[in-house]
Amino acid sequence: MAKIHAYLNFNGNCEEAFTFYEKVFNTQSTGTYRFGDMPENPEFPVNNEDKQKIMHTAIMINDSTMLMGSDCIEGFGQKIINGTSTYIMLDTETAQEAKDLYQALSENALNIEMPLGEQFWAELYASFQDQFGICWMIHFEGNKKMQ
Repeated sequence: MAKIHAYLNFNGNCEEAFTFYEKVFNTQSTGTYRFGDMPENPEFPVNNEDKQKIMHTAIMINDSTMLMGSDCIEGFGQKIINGTSTYIMLDTETAQEAKDLYQALSENALNIEMPLGEQFWAELYASFQDQFGICWMIHFEGNKKMQ
């Protein structure tokens, strides 16, 4: 069966975001390519400012879940429009894990839609947009299993 991994795009702050996510998930990058690492191509020139931006980076959240990301380069026709059409949902195994992830990921959040709390479908649930514009849900079902 295929695995689902999240790929996040940023407007020049991918490195800062992934440094933050490494801390949140207590993991290290599996590697990073910068736009300056690409072989030169006259059809797709990379200006000096963009050469240090992240072309691809990744972290393993656990054995089967990877979080990847890159900066968008407007010269390549890429532009980020942050919104709420996609969320990354973290389905936790314990209430404490949900609390720890919420506390860490919501640091300097742009928008807390629902603070971590009990809902009829979950012992603990939260939804918010982190400081980098990425939307998250944190869920601990606990004793609220569907019948």
